[in-house]
Parts: sequence; C-alpha cells; structure tokens
Amino acid sequence: MIPRASVSEQVFQQIKRLDTCTVSNAIERLNVRMRNEGFVAGSVRCRFPALKPMLGYAVTGRIRSTSAPLRGRCYYDRMDFWNYVAQLPAPRVIVLADVDHHPGVGAFFGEIHASIAGALGCVGYVTNGSVRDLPPVHALGFHLFSGSVSVSHAYAHLVDFGESVELGGLRIFPGDLVHGDLHGVQTIPAEIAAEIPHTAQKIVSSENELKHFCRSPEFSLQELERRLNRVAVDCS
Repeated sequence: MIPRASVSEQVFQQIKRLDTCTVSNAIERLNVRMRNEGFVAGSVRCRFPALKPMLGYAVTGRIRSTSAPLRGRCYYDRMDFWNYVAQLPAPRVIVLADVDHHPGVGAFFGEIHASIAGALGCVGYVTNGSVRDLPPVHALGFHLFSGSVSVSHAYAHLVDFGESVELGGLRIFPGDLVHGDLHGVQTIPAEIAAEIPHTAQKIVSSENELKHFCRSPEFSLQELERRLNRVAVDCS
C-alpha cells in the first residue's frame, strides 16, 4: 500500500495545536465527507486524556491474541514490522486492528513496544484491542487509545501489516493523517488539511463571540435567535 501524501510542516504544527472537536468542526465546515464518517466510533478510549493532542501518519496492521501464531515467537519476533514502520513518514501513529472474535484478550502493546515505537518516531498507538503497562507508557508521553486493558500479552502477535484496517467504523490507510485526544480519534483528509487552521480559527472566533454574549447583560432570546441564525448560515 502506497503511503498518502504528507502535509507541510507549518500546517502540521498548526493542526497539532488544535483539539479534535475543533478540527472535526472545521472538517464539517469544509464539507468533504459525511458527518457520521471520519472518526472511530464505539468503545476505543483515550487512556491518557491529560496528554496534548496526538497527530501523526498511520502505520497499519492486524493482530490476534487468543491463539498462538503459526510461526515466530508471538509479539517479539517481527523485525520486518519495525523495518516497515521506519519507512513511513514521521511522526507516526501505529494503528492495529485486533481481528479476534473477542478483541482484547491479550495486549500486543505495552512499555517495551512503546519504547521501541518512540525511538522510531511514533507518538501513539490506536487499537480496538487491549493495552497494558499504563503508568510507564504514560511517563513516556506516548498516547494509547484502546478498546480495553489487559494484564497479559496472551498470544498477542501480528497477523499482517501494510494494508488498510477498520476500527470503530473508520477505514484507516497507511499514511493517513491521524488525530486524537481525550475525545477520540479521527483522520484528516489530506486534500483539505491546509485549510483547517484558518477555518478552525474562524469557528473558534464565532463561538467565543456567542459565549461572551451568553454571559453578558445584553443576553436576550430575540438576539440569541438572530445570532444562531447567522451561525447556521455560516455552517451551511
């Protein structure tokens, strides 16, 4: 799978400073996809909500943990995967779909994997499966998004990597720009990434005006209706 195009460093840093809700609002305003698409829905949770937003390019694969791999030594014996990780644009977000019938029995990712991933320019890990070693991984400043937490690796191992995967209704391709924080995980379409900072700024400014009005002595339902109608026109 050929990685998708990266955005400029300036745009990347501007988006990185934004929370996911603001970026989601900007994407909605730019009207490039359905509003019920583009984000991971369901039970995948941010394990470290106090960390700043995560932004990076997706490194994808599939895992299992309920049965032993046909060859190799579970999660240890896959230098081919780390070589693949190093070939994709940095910073990177590892996205692994647990394809077991009951995802999350064992945790593929913990302190050791986070340490290796961090050394290779990765900033976070996203899975519908489980994770472990939360305190030491948090100390690394490495983001974890997962469906559950597990005490054991069980038989956690890679099935394959380098193709698109689906988590919570979101199809993620290698090289996709992945954005996450305490609210969840979404992808950012590369074709409108450069427009997001300016669009987000306009939305935040409009929202601040409305919030200030709601707290002011001039608040009235008549004026509120007028202002909301104006916002509705801007959003259409």
